[in-house]
Amino acid sequence: MRQGLRFRGCMPANLLPFTADLAVDEPAYRAHLRWLADAPGVTGIVANGHAAEVASLDRDERKRTLAIALDEVAGKVPVVTGIYSDGSREAVDLARDARAAGAAGLLVFPPTVFMWGAQLKPDMVLRHFQVIADAVDLPIVVFEYPPASGIGYSPETLAELCKIPTVAAVKDWSNDIVIYEKNLRAVRACGRPVAVMSSFTMSLMASFLLGADGCISGMGSVVADRQASLLAAVQAGRFEDARAINDRLTPLVSVFYAPPFVDMHNRMKEALAILGRIPAAHVRPPLTPVSEDERHRIRLALRASGLSA
Repeated sequence: MRQGLRFRGCMPANLLPFTADLAVDEPAYRAHLRWLADAPGVTGIVANGHAAEVASLDRDERKRTLAIALDEVAGKVPVVTGIYSDGSREAVDLARDARAAGAAGLLVFPPTVFMWGAQLKPDMVLRHFQVIADAVDLPIVVFEYPPASGIGYSPETLAELCKIPTVAAVKDWSNDIVIYEKNLRAVRACGRPVAVMSSFTMSLMASFLLGADGCISGMGSVVADRQASLLAAVQAGRFEDARAINDRLTPLVSVFYAPPFVDMHNRMKEALAILGRIPAAHVRPPLTPVSEDERHRIRLALRASGLSA
């Protein structure tokens, strides 16, 4: 396994700007990546995640967006890439693409077929990850979903996954602080140094207080610097400062993660467009643009958070 990548601090999952005809807007994407890489406290970038609308990207586009990310950050921070596939064979192909390109690690999404009962067949989950680990020696991040999704893993299965030598971190998006703590304890007890990276953005401070090593967050594409400041304040025991930072993040959390949840990254794109960090907030179908009313609420949240006048 490649050495040197430590899962600590804040690793935003980049958004992916599109042109009006829904092609990747490379200049806007490069500018976005530069902002992320230069944000104080950012320790890595995650490409080809949910925030980048990975479900809408074909294999060539995933290779291209990863190549752009690696070129643009030019060694400033490591780039981890998402492995989003419903089959182990394709996942291996994507992992090999990532290895050849120079990615620092792999964020492995759960195949949607797992929702049909993989929780009752942990050997099926373990085999999927082992096949990837056997093919490519990059550090693996296990992507833990909420139990309600049907594709989350039990704490016991997480502990077994952590025994795979190349599993280096768990991205915990359980969205339940009780389950999050159980998962964290299971990972800590696995006998190996496996990091816990919170993706519990709706309760980020709480997850940090329980002992996360950092975060992987799509919202980091908007406020990576503030998430990093929150983590630093919690880890230093400056809880009044942490609460103050958290209070400034709350208006954005409330508007980004309001129902319907599927629109969270559309809203984040809209925020970047309002802030002038990307030219426009185009999204690929089946996602749809936000309404004018929602755009207004995003503007108000940006003001309340102190990001805009």
